[in-house]
Amino acid sequence: SRKAAFPNEDAVFKIFYLRIQELYKKWKGRHVANWAMVRNQLLMDDRMSQLMQQYDVAY
Repeated sequence: SRKAAFPNEDAVFKIFYLRIQELYKKWKGRHVANWAMVRNQLLMDDRMSQLMQQYDVAY
């Protein structure tokens, strides 16, 4: 059998969680560069468009 890089699924989620926390601290209070362009690209995907409508107050 092939050995995975992580011992279990929880280990992967822990890495994701820790990275998200790190990025949140880094970006807190900052503006996203070229946000208008990024937003327009995200809105091209129907799933992302629905999420943006739900969570973005400026939509």
